[in-house]
Amino acid sequence: MAARKLLLLPGDGIGPETMAEVGKVLAVLGRAGSPFETETALVGGAAYDAHGQSISDGDMALAMAADAVLFGAVGGPKWDGVPYEVRPEAGLLRLRKDMALFANLRPAICYPALADASSLKRELVDGLDILIVRELTGGVYFGEPKEIVDLGQGQKRGVDTQVYETYEIERIARVAFELARTRHGKVTSMEKRNVMKTGVLWNEVVSRVGRDEYRDVRLEHMLADAGGMQLVRNPKQFDVIVTDNLFGDMLSDIAAMLTGSLGMLPSASLGAPDSSTGRRRALYEPVHGSAPDIAGTGVANPIAMIASLAMMLRYSFEMTREAEALERAIAAVLEEGTRTADIMAPGCRQVGTAEMGDAVAARFERLLNA
Repeated sequence: MAARKLLLLPGDGIGPETMAEVGKVLAVLGRAGSPFETETALVGGAAYDAHGQSISDGDMALAMAADAVLFGAVGGPKWDGVPYEVRPEAGLLRLRKDMALFANLRPAICYPALADASSLKRELVDGLDILIVRELTGGVYFGEPKEIVDLGQGQKRGVDTQVYETYEIERIARVAFELARTRHGKVTSMEKRNVMKTGVLWNEVVSRVGRDEYRDVRLEHMLADAGGMQLVRNPKQFDVIVTDNLFGDMLSDIAAMLTGSLGMLPSASLGAPDSSTGRRRALYEPVHGSAPDIAGTGVANPIAMIASLAMMLRYSFEMTREAEALERAIAAVLEEGTRTADIMAPGCRQVGTAEMGDAVAARFERLLNA
């Protein structure tokens, strides 16, 4: 079988440490007859130190040519003083823009073994499995004009513009509906149609796409602020949530806190299918950030990075069996009581980054060979 091309971008902080644990899982896949051809490149502060920019044109070209990109984390106080346009985070923004990654998938899964670590009561989150589909390349973060205007006499005006066009809403809605078909068949669309014209359009377009193309999927609408309240009141009512860039940013962070630890959460950012090959450009990353305060100490939780690899297997390579086995391996290791410091509980065995990676890889290999 031809090797699949994977670009690894470890980045800064704990990124290189957690990315190293992905290598153990890739080795298991290679032994099982599913090889990956990997290249490693620089992004973020590491790229700035080497090239004076947050990702070089050469490494950007590698990302564009890869079948998928696995991204670690960027940033840290070391680079606080660099120019805004070459700050570490600009590397991730360029990847999203140049690869046209418009659909961000953020699962919020609460493993039974970690239910007591959630901010909510166990009965509200035990078995939680939500998928938030966030529009990633439009809305208020990218709309123009975006400026701060000096009005004189000590007054300024800040302007950000919320803009959405029909096609942008259609394509993110279709992603949500398609994913719901593989899950529990329900989509909740969240917007602010009561006060925002973009919310009115969003509601109208998502309703039409659901009615015309996905009658087998149940659609409900909810105001985004009410959705935030319901996420902490009764989160298991949701299956797939689809929302815009701004509300998706906030709602996915709320959902993250239901699961017990940011160190557990993966994400995927997908582009549109290629018209000839059907391949989507895709980037997978944990949501926990670079955590510079623990970088180099060997205590970081690698599960979010490994779970991002599981998402890659499912969405980029249709390796559903392997993805499910990897997710079961993570759950089994947690159930056995193996924990990193961020998810430690009484009676469990605390391990470091490498030992957690070893445990997940070993269980994964046993499951693949069963």
